[in-house]
Formats: sequence, C-alpha cells, structure tokens
Amino acid sequence: MEISAGPHAIARSLLICAYATLLLGSVAQFEREIMLERQREGTAKAKAAGKCKGGAPTARAKEAHVAQLPAQGISLSEIAWRLGIGNASVHRILKARRPDSAAVASEEKVQ
Repeated sequence: MEISAGPHAIARSLLICAYATLLLGSVAQFEREIMLERQREGTAKAKAAGKCKGGAPTARAKEAHVAQLPAQGISLSEIAWRLGIGNASVHRILKARRPDSAAVASEEKVQ
C-alpha cells in the first residue's frame, strides 16, 4: 500500500480543514444566537417581575459627606477610597458645589 503526498492530497486536506472550520464556526454562531435569545427572554421576564431597576446612585447619596471632607484636609483620592466611590465622582461633586463654577470656567477660557 502506497501513501501519496502529492499536491492533490495536500489540496484535498486543506479543503477538508477549511470546511471543518466553517462548520465549527456556524455551530458556534448558532449556539451564540440561542444563548442571546435565552438571555433576552430572562431579562424580559425579570423586567416584567420588577426586578431590573438599576443600581442606586451611590456617589449622589454621599454628596454631603464628600463636600465636608476636603475642609478636613483629606485628599480627593482618599475621600473616594473612604466612601467607596470613584475619583471622578468626587471631582464632579466638588466642582458642582463650587460657587460660580460656571463663571470661573468661562473666565479661564477667555484668558
């Protein structure tokens, strides 16, 4: 029995690999579509039951506390760490509480 490794055998094996890859890709795509459909159904069911309301706004609830801490000499990143909120939230809260923050920003742009 002879084993041929000519150009036709190589081309044939490459075609088989290409078809196998296409088959596996289409099965994976089909599975993904089924998973997404089940996820959408579950989300719709949870919304209908009133369970999907989103998280409570943590930074806005701690706004008064954030405003008090800088006066005690605590850094902004330390405030964020202590209260469990992000640095950007601390900056946003303090910027909104600054007197005439809009006027100061417009003056900086002019200069």
